[in-house]
Amino acid sequence: MLIVMRDHASQAEIDHVVEHLHEAGAEAHLSQGEVKTVIGVIGDRELIYQLEMDGFPGVTEVIRVLKPYKLISREFQAEDTVVRVKGAVIGGGAFGMIAGPCSVESEAQMLEVAQAVKQAGGTMLRGGAFKPRTSPYAFQGMGLEGLKLLRAAGDSVELPVVTEVLDVRDAETVAEWADVLQVGARNMQNFMLLEELGRMERPVLLKRGLSATIEEVLSSAEYILKGGNRDVILCERGIRTFETYTRNTLDLAAVAALRQLTHLPVIADPSHATGRRELVEPMCRAAIAAGADGLMVEVHPDPQHARCDGPQSLDVPAFTKLMECLRPLVVLEGKRL
Repeated sequence: MLIVMRDHASQAEIDHVVEHLHEAGAEAHLSQGEVKTVIGVIGDRELIYQLEMDGFPGVTEVIRVLKPYKLISREFQAEDTVVRVKGAVIGGGAFGMIAGPCSVESEAQMLEVAQAVKQAGGTMLRGGAFKPRTSPYAFQGMGLEGLKLLRAAGDSVELPVVTEVLDVRDAETVAEWADVLQVGARNMQNFMLLEELGRMERPVLLKRGLSATIEEVLSSAEYILKGGNRDVILCERGIRTFETYTRNTLDLAAVAALRQLTHLPVIADPSHATGRRELVEPMCRAAIAAGADGLMVEVHPDPQHARCDGPQSLDVPAFTKLMECLRPLVVLEGKRL
């Protein structure tokens, strides 16, 4: 349920509503603008719908939301959420470019990529330290040592760093070294992990699951916001279909739909979606046209010898060319990079 307060409602009126909700056993989440305050009510649906809030001082409208997600909806917050990570910004017209290798392999590799990403105009540096792989015999990442190398590379060029959290037991350790915590496609419905990240003061990048519906990825994001963490970025990284030419199918309709359904920033990952470096640029262009707030692209100094996902990684010259190509498109869509 959403409770819409009158314009310029007093703090006493807002506090009175919140106090009544808490007494009834419900949670209250406030979205406060300069003029209007909206209170999202979370809890047992039957209990909430029995609450008679229409007559409370300062309340102008009570909306009973049937969707399983509330806090991330446009009804709860009409204006875009803006996620700020050190000097980088995503959302609200700010376009983010996250780039780096699939996995951290060495100090030299990370420093070279970090410098290239910075010089080309990238806004965040990505790199995998803990890698979820389909085969148990594939390279699983460098772990803590990889986190340290990623952090050092990011600091050397003053870029915030993004890396994946695989397990709730590793969340605090990863948060010590990373600025943005990524939840991969295979963990999108790891609800214990989502709840833990909801309690942490680190932005979360949530990737859509391999076969997840739009409603399911939104519900997963709701877990994080319900815990108190409002800095969440959604990522469309391709879904599994019958097509075998590409690694996955990049669902650009989902990008456009998510931009309408939620106030959270939405980015696209054409590297994982296509699995082919020659398709990364056209899919980046298409994602921008679909309304994406940013992109995540894999870059490696020597893709032919990459230990992970070489065929979908751009080399440094190709990434530099990509950024030159995309910058005017971002401006054309009314965003700033």
